[in-house]
Amino acid sequence: MSSPAASFALRTDTPGTLGVSGVLSFDTAAAALRAMREAMAGAAISRLDLAGVRHSDSAGLSCVIAVQAESKAAGHAVQVLHVPAAMLALATVCEVNGLLAGCACLRRVGG
Repeated sequence: MSSPAASFALRTDTPGTLGVSGVLSFDTAAAALRAMREAMAGAAISRLDLAGVRHSDSAGLSCVIAVQAESKAAGHAVQVLHVPAAMLALATVCEVNGLLAGCACLRRVGG
């Protein structure tokens, strides 16, 4: 059995972009949030690309919103790109899609 941390990965191969892939769920969200915070600390990250996220739940959505909010509080906006359709649907049902609305997040994978 793989560890939850092994279920997601971060990429920084595109300048200014932190790419997230894999699973953002109750099992991985805490580790993913810590890893994203570390990757963004002192880095010039202006985009969070979720194109590689293959599964997410409410904890994953919370993780993305937390990264966005923390970046904004630190004085720089982070665009969320390629929000998976399921995550966007969950944000809509939970009525938190407005928290993502300030970003380019409405460009969904497959939509």
